[in-house]
Amino acid sequence: MTKKLADGFLWGNSVSSMQTEGAWNEGGKGKSVYDIREASEFASDWKVATDSYHRYREDFDHMQDLGMNCYRFQISWSRVCPQGDGEFNEEGIAFYDRFINDLIARGIEPMVCLYHFDMPLALAEQYNGFTDRRVMEAFIRYGKQMIDRFGDRVKYWLSFNEQNIFHMPEAFKVAGYMQGDQTLRELYLIQHHTMMAHVHLTQYLHDTQPGKMFGGMLAHQLVYPATCKPRDIFCAQQYDEFLNQNLLRVYAGEGYSPEVLAVVKREGFEDIYREEDLALLTRVKNDFMAFSYYASRTLDSDAIAENTPVNYYLLHGDKPNPWLKATEWNWQIDPLGFRTIITRYYNDWRLPVFPIENGIGVIESWDGVNMIEDDYRIDYHREHINAMKAAIFEDGAQVIGYLGWGLIDILSSQGDMRKRYGVVYVNRENHDLKDLKRVPKKSYAWLKQVIHSNGDKM
Repeated sequence: MTKKLADGFLWGNSVSSMQTEGAWNEGGKGKSVYDIREASEFASDWKVATDSYHRYREDFDHMQDLGMNCYRFQISWSRVCPQGDGEFNEEGIAFYDRFINDLIARGIEPMVCLYHFDMPLALAEQYNGFTDRRVMEAFIRYGKQMIDRFGDRVKYWLSFNEQNIFHMPEAFKVAGYMQGDQTLRELYLIQHHTMMAHVHLTQYLHDTQPGKMFGGMLAHQLVYPATCKPRDIFCAQQYDEFLNQNLLRVYAGEGYSPEVLAVVKREGFEDIYREEDLALLTRVKNDFMAFSYYASRTLDSDAIAENTPVNYYLLHGDKPNPWLKATEWNWQIDPLGFRTIITRYYNDWRLPVFPIENGIGVIESWDGVNMIEDDYRIDYHREHINAMKAAIFEDGAQVIGYLGWGLIDILSSQGDMRKRYGVVYVNRENHDLKDLKRVPKKSYAWLKQVIHSNGDKM
């Protein structure tokens, strides 16, 4: 008998609000930190994005035609609560009410992410983002309001996109941080405040919406040691513990890693971690483990000086893997790594696994007439879907679904429209909005076949 994915397996795509919506000053929306970022040579501003605020129904129609039955999107905090705290914007909430209903009408399961880096500007300016516990508390109030408004229709919830980024140096770019010396203490403040917000909202969903599911999400950092030299292996394991396993342990209801807490004590950061916080971390458990995956990394310990904080290892020791091909952006393509993560998640935690971002970013342009022949995208997704199926059928993992990143072109995380992930081309460039027409690529027909066959026809 041919092995088949379960009925109800979720196929879809993921996006963020600032990379898609536009309408930065419409519908009562307040400013976010992205709304004040200026364009540069290889980056657009964020004011229009792909204009999904006005065009989302067209995108939903493409998703329905593809056969997608799940869409992970982000609610813009500043669209529903312009100052980030205090009065809510009913016009913004009504937009997401229509948005969710229009998904459901097309047979597409909505999945809500509450934060994808676009901190309300008012909170960033007043409190320096998630370095301040008051921003954590404001986020909890916002999240509870969204659960109250949409929990009757939304089954799957996430607090933070790629939550381990808040424990990396990149945290200062995505946590509403506006000024300061970017100290290690501030990094631990950001990490803990975001985790506590996540745990409080997980508990709130469980208390108020029985049967609905809250998940934790990592930008999983699969890091190989550069050699079999013991220090390479040790440093790679340390990095995995701090940037992956530490958060996964919390998601599984175990609390923080003893290894991480030992560093907290040694650095004198214990005052950040309130006793009641640590107790709550061991009482709340997620319903599924989610992650994004695009590429693996390789770590060379020779480039890491003694006493370097583990959080900074990749800043110094990141090294190309000679055994893997790379994209134009030097992201190394590693489908076996995808299988490795899925299998280990399920082996270790026995919670359903949900890969919710996977894709390949490539510089593409459309001549206005001919279809874009993106066989490289077909190859990438085929190899990763097959790796996922191996994790399910050969390794015994339980997987909820597979969501690609973008799949209808959007601004990249750096605002660069040249870097495209979609099976649908959006006709705009960084500094020329053109007509924003949606144009299927060759990969569109391939993905449609895959989804309509529930992964049988690859």
